Amino acid sequence: MSADQRIREKLMVAFEPTRLDVINESELHAGHRSSPGTGESHYRVLVVSSAFAGKSRVTRHRMVNAALADELAGRVHALALSTYAPDEPIR
Repeated sequence: MSADQRIREKLMVAFEPTRLDVINESELHAGHRSSPGTGESHYRVLVVSSAFAGKSRVTRHRMVNAALADELAGRVHALALSTYAPDEPIR
């Protein structure tokens, strides 16, 4: 299973989001010294979930990082997060 699929699956189970965008940005970092060159290392993720209601941005990011702990310990080098509750405007 690709990293994209694992990220999507784990976030769907953990947060039951109303919106989930998983964008692989690895090609933007190809050749950078810290890039592993796997094509599955840098991701931008947008999650809209009621699980984030009333929580701070830091707490939300910690929740996502915990759900993706295995990926972050392995193939995923960087994760840019945007996390929202359903009633919040997406910026």
